[in-house]
Amino acid sequence: MTAQPALVLLVEDEPPMRKFIRASLASHGYRLLEAERVSEALPLLYSHNPALILLDLGLPDGDGIELTTQIREVSRVPIIVLSARGREEDKVMALDAGADDYLTKPFGVNELLARMRVAQRHARASEREEQPQSYDFGALHVDLERREVSRAGMPVHLTPTEYKLLTLLIQHAGKVLTHRQILKEVWGPAYTSQSHYVRVQMAELRKKVEVDPARPQLLITEPGVGYRLRDRAP
Repeated sequence: MTAQPALVLLVEDEPPMRKFIRASLASHGYRLLEAERVSEALPLLYSHNPALILLDLGLPDGDGIELTTQIREVSRVPIIVLSARGREEDKVMALDAGADDYLTKPFGVNELLARMRVAQRHARASEREEQPQSYDFGALHVDLERREVSRAGMPVHLTPTEYKLLTLLIQHAGKVLTHRQILKEVWGPAYTSQSHYVRVQMAELRKKVEVDPARPQLLITEPGVGYRLRDRAP
C-alpha cells in the first residue's frame, strides 16, 4: 500500500508566497492546506491533523508567535516559521515559543525542503521515543551508548559540560537551539541569562571536534539566536 503524501498546513497571508510554496510542495509530493489568518489555522489543525506547519509571523488578525504558543498547548506538530522579520529577537521569541525552525524570507526551495525533512524526522523519532545511539559527520564519530567521541579514529577527550552540550545538540541535530534552551538543559534553569557560558564552551568544543575551528562545518552559529548541529542526512 502506497503511503499518502504528507499534509502541510501553510499559514500565510501573502498570495505570491502562498503560490510559490503551493507549487514547490506540490512538485515534491506534499499535500497543502492553506490559511490566511490565525483564526483559520487552529480549526484546520484540529480537523486535519497536518504533519507539519509552515507559519508566517505577521498575520492580519494576530501574531504567529502567539499562535505558536497556542499550538504547543495542544500539539507537538513540527512548526517552521517563515518570516520577513530578520531581527534576532523575533527568531529567539519564535523558537522559545516552540517553533522547530525559522527561515527568513526570501529563501530557496531546497533549503525549505531540507528543513522540512529534518523537522519531520525529529517528529517521527519523538513519537517513537527514540534517541540516536550514535552520530557521524565526516571524521567525527560519537558513540552515545559508550559515551565515546573520536575524530579520524583518535579519541577526543571532552569535559562533562562539553559532552553534555554535544549530546544535547546531537539529540536535536539540524534544529536551531537558542542560547536560553541550551543553558536550561546543560546548566539548569537558574542560568538562562548567562549566554557567555554557551559561547565559551562552544569555542572549546569546536577546538576538539572541528577540522578548522575558525571555519566550523559542524557546529553552526545562528547569529544572536543560538546554535545548530549539522544534520547527518539531507
